[in-house]
Amino acid sequence: MTTAHTPAAGDTAEAASAADTRERGATVWLTGLPSSGKTLAFALAERVRAEGHKVEVLDGDEIRELLSEGLGFTKEDRHTNVTRVGFVAQKPASHGVKVVAPVIAPYADSRAAVRERHAAGGTEFLEIHVATPAELCSERDVKGLYARQAAGEISGLTGVDDPYEAPANPELCIRTQGRSVAESAAELHTFLTERGLV
Repeated sequence: MTTAHTPAAGDTAEAASAADTRERGATVWLTGLPSSGKTLAFALAERVRAEGHKVEVLDGDEIRELLSEGLGFTKEDRHTNVTRVGFVAQKPASHGVKVVAPVIAPYADSRAAVRERHAAGGTEFLEIHVATPAELCSERDVKGLYARQAAGEISGLTGVDDPYEAPANPELCIRTQGRSVAESAAELHTFLTERGLV
């Protein structure tokens, strides 16, 4: 005769805790200069997804193409784009998805508007400053934006000849210089663990 296994109290609590982290959604917004955060976002998402969590990455380039086509790069258009991303992010985050948004969002008031929308919906919003010097971003730039700006082919590059307002009080500041993507992703993962999200 087989005896059914009765979970110990500790096992039950651990299982409940794991279930709770899987059901808690949040928006993890990675702000920084161009070419500072997208690779980190996908590395984090892969790690969190492997642990059984629901994860979505909102690629800023895809948003520009599919949701904000026609918008330029004036302060007003940038604000419109960022608030649209914030709206899209808040919906799945409010239903238990970890949404990772590597979106430059150069202006503090735009990021504040996204935070306010999340707060109004009772959804957690985490502003992560991916602090990477422009020189290093230029080295990582697969689209060649920095080179094109230096050659005079384009203008309005965030953090070079267009403003970037670094967060004054982010939930976390990750300094990526001299570190691998895996190391930066591990730091962010540890932070989310401490917040009870993973």
